[in-house]
Amino acid sequence: MTVSVFIDGAAGTTGLEIHDRLAKRADLSVVTLNDADRKNTARRTEALNDADFVILCLPDDAARDAVSLISNNRTRVIDASTAHRVDTGWTYGFPELDPGHADQLASATRVSNPGCYPTGFLALVRPLVRAGLIPADWPLTVNAASGYSGGGKAMIEEFQGAGTPPTAYRAYGLSAAHKHVAEMHKHARIEHPPIFTPSVANVYRGMIVEVPVPLHVFPRRPDLGACEAALRDAYRDSPVISVADAAGINLVMIEEHAGTDSMTLRVCGNADTGQAMLIATLDNLGKGAAGAAVQNLNIMAGFDPVAGLVI
Repeated sequence: MTVSVFIDGAAGTTGLEIHDRLAKRADLSVVTLNDADRKNTARRTEALNDADFVILCLPDDAARDAVSLISNNRTRVIDASTAHRVDTGWTYGFPELDPGHADQLASATRVSNPGCYPTGFLALVRPLVRAGLIPADWPLTVNAASGYSGGGKAMIEEFQGAGTPPTAYRAYGLSAAHKHVAEMHKHARIEHPPIFTPSVANVYRGMIVEVPVPLHVFPRRPDLGACEAALRDAYRDSPVISVADAAGINLVMIEEHAGTDSMTLRVCGNADTGQAMLIATLDNLGKGAAGAAVQNLNIMAGFDPVAGLVI
């Protein structure tokens, strides 16, 4: 038996990536609309209500509008926008977030796909907060760099258009009010929003997320080994997230997982000073966007969680 999937916004960067992962699968029937039908409210409403699953790859307001057009209780939705990531009526689409979370996704009707930066942050921080190794009231910071494809078509054109690329590396979101902070704060279950510094590098795809932590001042004084062990335990059954041995590591590349849907975590640092750097590498278009949506779809539809993914 096949299930039907309508990608609303299939012409965008994330939508195209999702379509590429689904198009060759025999267990799915992928529905897309041509340019004229995408602008026809009646035709779009019909597609939204006919599909078993809808994946929204739209701006926030358009995503909310799309949900309002679904008039049945059968169609299940995965929203790749920011619109519903802290909405209590939606299930957060990070299967590895907590034990049993994938089971919640399996029965969910409304799922919000995580942001790319929060995916790396939460993968590193949530297990350590849950284990009591990072105090929930600690003021965390997170520094991260993404490939420029994370900025969509406008930024891709800016970097790939005629002339010299605008920069090798630039920081942005300097008002400490980036739209991803709210989901980091809520889903890590920490008391204070983290101080988040995002940046863009002159590379098409890839992402590196870094969370520095002063282990020596935490109440339980955890060492690097305890943090790494907690992460290994959290993801021991994950086909997508792995924890690498950081011993001797002195270089981590932003492009490590470019073109894949997996993620690697590392606990680096200085055992003598008790200072650690938690590092996640992933593809901003893979586990950070399209790969996560396909993984969520697989879980919700009862398929192999990694069907159609590059691991």
